Amino acid sequence: MTIKVFISHHSSDSAEAKRICDHLLTKHGIASYLDVIDPFVGRPGEELAKYLRGVMAQCTNLMALVSPTTKGSQWVPWEIGVASEREMPLASYLSGISTIPEFLRAWPRLQSLADVDKYAAASRSSEGMVLRKRADRLDETAALRAGGATFYQDLRKSLNQ
Repeated sequence: MTIKVFISHHSSDSAEAKRICDHLLTKHGIASYLDVIDPFVGRPGEELAKYLRGVMAQCTNLMALVSPTTKGSQWVPWEIGVASEREMPLASYLSGISTIPEFLRAWPRLQSLADVDKYAAASRSSEGMVLRKRADRLDETAALRAGGATFYQDLRKSLNQ
């Protein structure tokens, strides 16, 4: 399992999303999908939704960048919904806000690149758990669930949440 983070964000937050993407890659060797460099993103809604589902199937985690402009996005809530259906480990990165919608409070909240470092560590821990469970011959779904539980436990503990 190779970690790959889908960074969900409103287009006005692209610079902040790129900063997070670059930090994950340069400091932790963790790849991300960021739509600002994807020419397919300009397609019509139904085509784009199908395409993004395929991209998300290649990712292991989702980080939602939440800012004052996020409420104007139709895609961020949709991407969170898809990730939730797939039981992908989720976290929110708060940018310029201190409170978030109720439905996002279920997942850990990041507020700085230091928190992104904790996110990366929890993702690595989760990756290790998935590999161990696979070695124990657990089915894929059970292995991924165990990895997700490890991710949430480790990240919440490191963030004191």
